[in-house]
Amino acid sequence: MQHPHFSPEILQPKQHEIVNPISWDSFRFFLAPLESNTDLALRALCYRYGADFTITEMVRVQALVRKNKSTWTRLCFDHQTPTLIQLLGNQESEIREFLQHFIPPQQFYGFNLNLSCPSKSIVKLGLGCALVKRVAKVQRIIDVFREFQYPICLKIRLGLNALEKQQKVYLRLIQNTTPDFFIVHARHGCQKYIEPADFSIYSECSETGKIIVANGDIMELQQIQYLQSCGIQGAMLGRGAIANPSIFQFLKGAMLEIGGQRSISVAQTTSIIQIKSEYLDLAKQYNSPEHCQRNVLRRFEQDFRTMDQNILQ
Repeated sequence: MQHPHFSPEILQPKQHEIVNPISWDSFRFFLAPLESNTDLALRALCYRYGADFTITEMVRVQALVRKNKSTWTRLCFDHQTPTLIQLLGNQESEIREFLQHFIPPQQFYGFNLNLSCPSKSIVKLGLGCALVKRVAKVQRIIDVFREFQYPICLKIRLGLNALEKQQKVYLRLIQNTTPDFFIVHARHGCQKYIEPADFSIYSECSETGKIIVANGDIMELQQIQYLQSCGIQGAMLGRGAIANPSIFQFLKGAMLEIGGQRSISVAQTTSIIQIKSEYLDLAKQYNSPEHCQRNVLRRFEQDFRTMDQNILQ
């Protein structure tokens, strides 16, 4: 395991390294960042079961700059799992200060800026989905990452509320900013997860010519086929992946079968007993926080069987 590549005690600027961008030669699957769930152990497990890329839990730039050690522990990597770091911040000066001292670990594939968190406490600070309508501000933040030649993508919602969605602020952001790609969660900030994601927006997002990754309620092969028909180039799975990490393997296998290639069969989906055993081994190996282990195991117990039925339909 690689520990955070930063020494809070030594504030000397570091020589940055060029990080290779993600290749889009095939449809890509991402594990979504979920607070107190997607620690290093779960990310490694999902990569083992077919996720192409994983993303850390949300990390506040302000806490990194203030040298908060518990925040820096979220940036632990292993040597195998391709990972992006999700940052929450809106101050160019703080982001620049962090990047001056950051050294990319192995399997680091860039940064993801959070423009999707709907929490009221986050939105009040002008962070998360409150940033979706601030096109010029977001571009200035992107430019800071470009100064250091780091890949940068945005995870966005459809706006802060229904009005912003109706005004298509998300589309203006996609059209007028220049990250490497966009991860579009197809809900606005006031919607609850019980409300379905709006897949109808993906065609217009794709028509911008930008690289788009879909996010929100993605659990079935038919959804992947629809996204591909819209020109979407990847999918990010959150709750479905935590319920059953082997969903990545299943969806990839089903896509290959449709393409006429031999792949895993439905009968080879992984049991909850095996998933739990593998996760606990990884949690021990990487010294996962107890609260993360409790959360992940509870989700396995609550959601695994329902999820397993859904992906087999």
